Amino acid sequence: MKRIIILICVLFVSAFAKAQDLENLIEEALTNNPEIQKFDYLYQIASEKVNEVNSLPNTDFNFGVMAIAPEMDMPMEQFNASVMQMLPWFGTISARKNYATSMADAQFVEVTIAKRKLVLSVSQFYYLLYEIRAKQEILDKNIALLETYERLALTSLEVGKASAVDVLRLQIRQNELKQEKDVLMEQNKGIQAAMNSLMNREYDLEVSVVSTLEIPEDDNFFSYESLSINPELLKYNKLYQSVEQAELLNQKESGPMVGVGVQYINQENSPMITSSYKDMVMPMVSLSIPIFNNKYKSQTKQNELRKQEIQSQKEELLNVLTADLSKAISQRNQSRIKFTTQDKNLKQAEYAEEILIKNYETGTINFNNVLDVQELQLKFQMAQIETVKLYYVQSSLINYLTNQ
Repeated sequence: MKRIIILICVLFVSAFAKAQDLENLIEEALTNNPEIQKFDYLYQIASEKVNEVNSLPNTDFNFGVMAIAPEMDMPMEQFNASVMQMLPWFGTISARKNYATSMADAQFVEVTIAKRKLVLSVSQFYYLLYEIRAKQEILDKNIALLETYERLALTSLEVGKASAVDVLRLQIRQNELKQEKDVLMEQNKGIQAAMNSLMNREYDLEVSVVSTLEIPEDDNFFSYESLSINPELLKYNKLYQSVEQAELLNQKESGPMVGVGVQYINQENSPMITSSYKDMVMPMVSLSIPIFNNKYKSQTKQNELRKQEIQSQKEELLNVLTADLSKAISQRNQSRIKFTTQDKNLKQAEYAEEILIKNYETGTINFNNVLDVQELQLKFQMAQIETVKLYYVQSSLINYLTNQ
């Protein structure tokens, strides 16, 4: 009997496996994830557009040759060449640079959002793997415990203190737990493959996690005010600023454009030309005025409507994030309450098991009661693991929402 009790105690000792640190997994994902690289390239493209807009319009070069010269007494033009450069109104190029910079800033926020979402996904997959592995460990211990009870039942059967039905029921229960373990193994493969894909590595590469997680005594500090600096909201601030810069650019582009250039005309020699200079050089100035400026007026109206749209989208998102944060906090608090109750129930189930084992010494063990208590224990153990996982998943979401 002492050997049996020692075996049962040993079966419930937790085995601590070497686990990959969550921060290291997150760092690997941030380095290798293709989606992050995609957003980073988009940001680089947006940044390069600042150099693109920092330029003048194309310079116009014209060259003409007299193909067929009419018979005239006057000196004839042989060829002419001209060059013209249009110059945007004062401050237009600076306005273009400011607009391109604001768009690059908005794209940078997209990079930040993508990284934070990736961190959230890696963390949640990590805790899902913890749940699966912890449940597998609990099932192994319960299967071993049922095997011990099966041996007790066989011993009792030999002396007429148990029936064959008791043995069969214990074996059926073992089969059920083994089936549940096999299902968890398949779930583990799926979650592990999904997590490896985030880190852009082989789908079947082993990911080890901690073997034990506990709910801390105190929760992390959070504040609804911290939602205001969530990157998803900051993105709309950047978009709003880009529309403001777009309107400043629109105002500049609605101004006139000035062109400066020079034209050179080469003439043939003629007795009629008395000057020593037969060719002509003519400086030129042009002015392009947008008289019909409905285009720019319409753009101003569109920009104003766009700012109102962005403001509405921001308010809508703030309401969604506030609701998400409230829900996450509520579920995390529920996890703490459930864990406390489950812990009490588990201790009582363990006490009931001790009573049943003591009864075996007097030959009055009831294997129906053994199975009932074992099922209760397993139920509370599994529920505790789910509760811990839920606590940490919701904590990850809270950290994401509050920018922690």
